[in-house]
Amino acid sequence: MDEKHEIYDLEEKVEHSYNADDIQVLEGLEAVRKRPGMYIGSTSGKGLHHLVWEIVDNAIDEALAGYATDIRIHVTKDDVVEVEDNGRGMPVGINSKSGISAVETIFTILHAGGKFGGGAYKVSGGLHGVGASVVNALSKWLEVNIYQDGKEYYIRFENGGNTLAPLKEIGPCDPEKHGSLVRFAADPEIFTETTHYDFDMLNKRIRQLAFLNKGIRLIFDYDAEDKHVEYMYEGGLREYVAYLNKSKECIHDEIFYTEGEEDGILVEIAMQYNDGYVPNIYSFCNNINTNEGGTHEEGFRLALTRIINNYAKDQKMIKQDESLSGDDVREGLTAIISVKHPDPQYEGQTKTKLGNSEVRKVVSTIFGDQLERFFLENPNTAKVIVEKAMLASKARLAAKKARELTRRKSALEITSLPGKLADCSSKDASECEIYIVEGDSAGGSAKQGRNSKYQAILPLRGKILNVEKARLHRIFENNEIRSMITAFGCGVGEEMDVSKLRYHKIMIMTDADVDGAHIRCLMLTFFYRYLRPIIEGGYVYIAQPPLFKLQKGNRIEYAYSDEEMEKIKAEMGDKINIQRYKGLGEMNPEQLWETTMDPANRTLIQVTIEDAMDADQVFSMLMGDEVEPRRNYITDNAIYVKNLDNIG
Repeated sequence: MDEKHEIYDLEEKVEHSYNADDIQVLEGLEAVRKRPGMYIGSTSGKGLHHLVWEIVDNAIDEALAGYATDIRIHVTKDDVVEVEDNGRGMPVGINSKSGISAVETIFTILHAGGKFGGGAYKVSGGLHGVGASVVNALSKWLEVNIYQDGKEYYIRFENGGNTLAPLKEIGPCDPEKHGSLVRFAADPEIFTETTHYDFDMLNKRIRQLAFLNKGIRLIFDYDAEDKHVEYMYEGGLREYVAYLNKSKECIHDEIFYTEGEEDGILVEIAMQYNDGYVPNIYSFCNNINTNEGGTHEEGFRLALTRIINNYAKDQKMIKQDESLSGDDVREGLTAIISVKHPDPQYEGQTKTKLGNSEVRKVVSTIFGDQLERFFLENPNTAKVIVEKAMLASKARLAAKKARELTRRKSALEITSLPGKLADCSSKDASECEIYIVEGDSAGGSAKQGRNSKYQAILPLRGKILNVEKARLHRIFENNEIRSMITAFGCGVGEEMDVSKLRYHKIMIMTDADVDGAHIRCLMLTFFYRYLRPIIEGGYVYIAQPPLFKLQKGNRIEYAYSDEEMEKIKAEMGDKINIQRYKGLGEMNPEQLWETTMDPANRTLIQVTIEDAMDADQVFSMLMGDEVEPRRNYITDNAIYVKNLDNIG
């Protein structure tokens, strides 16, 4: 396929005046409409859903301040969002600085709201006061009803936040009724991709907010699918950990939980160990998932390693000169760390890494003191946890030896690459692709059919190891896994360096049957657990081989689904020869190139992780020992099985 490139001449000057009047000042909400991505990340489906969270976050803040107990989120069939809380109701008086009602100020002026100046709210999520006005700016229309002191007030905005008329009292209401109701319709001129809300995306986050804010009731109605759910968790994070561990075998019954406050910073932590080998630690600040970690997670890790080592030495379970590493003590741990901070500072590319240095000490002190006490009061649980860490330590040393075998001494020593790898001639990783193919026969066809300049082929024999049920040293001793690690060239686990990845497209190419799907799932589990950055970087793809070949005379068509086959059959008429491919090995090299490997014709599914927690649970369920959750999951999702590959 020809790629078009535009060439810009740096010598060419822009013919345009450049004086004081040419400096554009974007007034108020106009700035948001001009550059929506700066405020909500993007105008895709993700940005659309962000609008809901800005309004919900305001209601959550009212609940955290102790005034609201119930929050109702309602999405109508025509994608109008309604968020109602039973808090105090937004202030209706005139704001002295803006000269308009406080409600109109909140919805039309950036950086206005009770989150500045530290008066109305101790902590807040969202975009720190820009939330309501940004939602208004990006809406076709938005209206607010406020119930306060037996009176109902109303205001409506249209076409990106223009006030139709000032806030007015529209009548009496039940004296017992209090709170705010916000209704809005996203502007299709801004959200050109979609203005339709996804039930699963909303539902996951609403449930998460209920876990993170114990005792608050969240009610969600989704008219398009006639769904109604309610969430309220008195146990908060304890129940969250139990939910995440539901398809795992836990090594102790009691979930450790602590909460505390220091210097205005609230800390809540819950954790429980399972018999798996992978840690699942999730951190939040002001209800926002800090998936890059940060100082709260560092404080937690430091205290966990310190307390477990101290206990193990005090109980003479390990020698005084021995130490369990951070990796050892985190093996099989599920933990939630939630901090509420009055002034959070974020770092990192996606602003999801907490940077406040004081948080490290606060979390470490609160968590460390309580964990030490928990161990002394629960010696049997403490012993089981330490013994698991000691086993992990032995396995880590064995894994270190096995890992040495997977390391390439030098990129120049091509002999260190796996013998069965048919490498490509190009050394430009950005254009190189590697097909991981099931079986030698398919591997043979792929090797002959490929473009050897940029396409490499690595055939695997049989099913790779299920990493969900294996310790590290067994994983590194597995020939198929070693072949992949060596071929990729970027290392594995903690030592991974994505910049050394030798191929920027890693294609999983398996047969379109149950065995092929299982091999694909085993490979994705390995990538997710030990090479996660290659999924996060968008380097992993699923190749889609055709299921049918339809031929009538000289005309040949390929179909990738039963539906497509029926459609082509109807087009071609009678006397068609239909061949169903049971496996890749049935295709000759030309057919495999034409249908599955030629960039001009092939169909690929890019593997993404939208929600790491959901991916963890799916892999634990599909690959773990517990049969019942797996059976239930497969039964519930049988109709969606075709696209299970797109994780998240």
